[in-house]
Amino acid sequence: MLIQFPGSNEAYGWHFQYLTVIGLTLATLTFAVGLLADMTLSARLFLAKNILSTCSAPMEVLISILYWGLRVIDKRLVVPDWAIIPLHADIGFHAVPSVVLLIDLLFLSPPWTISIAPALGLSSAIALGYWVWIERCFQYNGWYPYPIFEVAGFAGRVGIFALSAVVMALSTRSLKWLYSCVNGHGARTEAQPCPDAVKQNDNI
Repeated sequence: MLIQFPGSNEAYGWHFQYLTVIGLTLATLTFAVGLLADMTLSARLFLAKNILSTCSAPMEVLISILYWGLRVIDKRLVVPDWAIIPLHADIGFHAVPSVVLLIDLLFLSPPWTISIAPALGLSSAIALGYWVWIERCFQYNGWYPYPIFEVAGFAGRVGIFALSAVVMALSTRSLKWLYSCVNGHGARTEAQPCPDAVKQNDNI
């Protein structure tokens, strides 16, 4: 969810107040480490890339869901009236990263081993960390990076971040299930059996 607030270049937190920028940075780091792993054939770098992917992919899915969902409800919740985001930039910021990370996960990565409980713990830690961060930025800047945070009030922000943590954890579970559907192994969940695999591949 990227918007340019007047004076954001000079504001406390710079553009890293925005979840979109944080997500794009993490996604870029994930692919950079993956590229180095491919170039060096380093097992440690491959492991680091896969660990980063378990954070960046669900986060980008969350960003896409939140941004486009809220935009459908009311564009002004995520984009103020004065802001103009070209369609290609909007798609590039809020859709392409999740699609590219999904392709990387399904076709170029080993299965995730993270279960739902650690996934919920990770997503909760990320949500809490971002909440603390934007509240600190608000103390210095006097405004929130997204209009919805101001509109929702304190109780609303609690609900937003709690729901975001749950959605991110569920996206991790869903991505694992989808991986098993495409590759035929590695991430089936007990409560949600997968249909016949699209691709059988027992060795990654």
